[in-house]
Amino acid sequence: MSKEKVLVTSALPYANGPIHLGHLSGAYLPADIYVRYKRLNGDDVLYICGSDEHGVPITITADKEKVSPQVIIDRFHNANKKAFEKFGMSFDNYSRTSLPIHHETAKEFFLEFYNRGLFIEKKSNQFYDEKAKMFLPDRYVEGTCPKCGNEQARSDECENCGSLYDPSELKNPKSKVSGGTPTLKETTHYFFPLGKYQPALEKYVDEMNEKYGWKDNVLQYCRGWFKDGLKERAITRDLDWGVKVPVDSAAGKVIYVWFEAVLGYISSIKEFSQLKNQPDLWKKYWHDVNTKYIAFIGKDNVVFHTIIFPAILMAWNEGNKEKYCLPQNVPANEFLNFEGKKFSKSRGWGIDVDEFLNLFPADLLRYTLAANLPETRDTDFYWKEFQLRNNSELADILGNFINRTFTFLHKHFDGKVPARGKLFKIDEDMLNEIGGYPSCVANLFEKFKIRDGVNEIMNLARDGNKYFNDSEPWVNVKSNKEKCGTTLNICLQAIYTLAELFYPVMPFSSEKLFKMLNAKPVEWKESSKSLLKEGHQINSAEILFPKIEDEVIEEQVSKLGNPEIESEKKQDELISYDDFMKTKLKVAEILSAEKITKSKKLMKLRVMLDDGERQLIAGIAEHYNPEDLVGKKVVVVANLQPAKLMGEESHGMILAVDKEPRGLQVLIVDDSVKVGTRVK
Repeated sequence: MSKEKVLVTSALPYANGPIHLGHLSGAYLPADIYVRYKRLNGDDVLYICGSDEHGVPITITADKEKVSPQVIIDRFHNANKKAFEKFGMSFDNYSRTSLPIHHETAKEFFLEFYNRGLFIEKKSNQFYDEKAKMFLPDRYVEGTCPKCGNEQARSDECENCGSLYDPSELKNPKSKVSGGTPTLKETTHYFFPLGKYQPALEKYVDEMNEKYGWKDNVLQYCRGWFKDGLKERAITRDLDWGVKVPVDSAAGKVIYVWFEAVLGYISSIKEFSQLKNQPDLWKKYWHDVNTKYIAFIGKDNVVFHTIIFPAILMAWNEGNKEKYCLPQNVPANEFLNFEGKKFSKSRGWGIDVDEFLNLFPADLLRYTLAANLPETRDTDFYWKEFQLRNNSELADILGNFINRTFTFLHKHFDGKVPARGKLFKIDEDMLNEIGGYPSCVANLFEKFKIRDGVNEIMNLARDGNKYFNDSEPWVNVKSNKEKCGTTLNICLQAIYTLAELFYPVMPFSSEKLFKMLNAKPVEWKESSKSLLKEGHQINSAEILFPKIEDEVIEEQVSKLGNPEIESEKKQDELISYDDFMKTKLKVAEILSAEKITKSKKLMKLRVMLDDGERQLIAGIAEHYNPEDLVGKKVVVVANLQPAKLMGEESHGMILAVDKEPRGLQVLIVDDSVKVGTRVK
């Protein structure tokens, strides 16, 4: 495999709170594993990240604490940087969007587009909080969705049904800043013509997918946006905190954070170049057509890295000779939940990275998360699973293989690598197994199947234990010491390969293991070769993965609150018998099912009831394949008023239960029950 020039970025974490385990599983740990692997592969890799430090949430936090926004971003930038370091993140540079070099970069892009007449200047109505004396961003207005009635909709978009609408259509708007009712006030902003780049963006996404195989969740998200049609987006905001708009006509405004934050990837490399006293080094990566740019993100950031950022770079490239490279792949992960629920700091549900690492070594967390990454679906972190991964896999499989080999070696061979004698089939098979793992794992990592790659590495440790058992060195040491020596020689080679392959996943443990082997890492593909020669002195072993006792885990579980208690109390209001009898629950048969393109959650169903066919929209797309539902009999609310979800009419509601850890499960009725039967 030829050497590559690789630029890797992870989504810039927002400097308004601590990093938690869900963040790690989305954009950071997968990237770090990939970067460490590519470096061992001999590739030219630059890994960039930094804090996103502008926007209203930071100013609101600062107002609540009666401090300046700078105090807030300093606190969380420094805390998160230290947490990342403790976790073993191998950033080449971890920058900040509050730095002058970032402001200069953002202004450079703004002026480039402004001077070319690319922006559209227009007036619009925006919610204004009279009490707070400020215009309110979309996320700081909450009201009732005009489409589906969701009472927690944002000012221009409903996350429940996916509808987009004008702010004036939002019912019962409330300011999340002051709690008052905001008014619509006219303001003037510059807009970026995103729709102008839709044809080029569609071609770009299709070409990248054809060449490099984008993940299905990313493709579906992009195609959903393309189907609805891209529209111009405001590029300025009426705020004090942020990058000041560098034109007199927009005095008092800042560049909208959605535009300038992604430029932090560029300014971070510029800062790195300055720190290296090579001011043009950044161009070697950004302006080289041969650069392989990979952007690691969580699924909530897909649109910014597959549509918006590429559009900004396209706009720059069409007017300049020095052109920026676009992401070759954007391997977005789904979400990691905590004990079956979403992370919620306000409800005490979850644990921050720094808190976790004060309790356990980083590699235990790295391995547990890596072996269960949410690459294709949401996954969960459970304390009991963490304990099981450590005790049953790291300690009993990997640790056991290492310890028994080292103990036997020091007891019978003075800690020196024995000669490899005559090879039997069991030995040749094991050597072939060892030889195949580096390329197998590399192939998975290259396809961003990090979880599968990690599980394959552990399989090598399983193979090693089986080989040790089947070879019976405790028998051969008495009757055939040469054969015993061959077994230990091959076991040590397997351990060397494990140290190399696990290095991207558990760097701290691998470094200890290399010291125990009295050896160093080599280039990835060389790691399965016979590198530990006869007579090489092996150092004493240490326990890499102590067992975690039940009481330690029980203590952590006992600290958890219940994120649903309060909401359940509010919802447990009694209704009358007559109210319940108004609801008609009937058995229906599902005739057809299909996922709704733009939505991750919604599925369109055609069902048969006693009064004929009807269409239902159900939020079960993340839990079922359409073909698995066809022909099933289910319970539906048959007399529900029709509603529109994602532009589709829904005449009823299907009943399901929220069953952990799988999630929603539709209530399936016995096939013998007739369609239309009333459920009482």
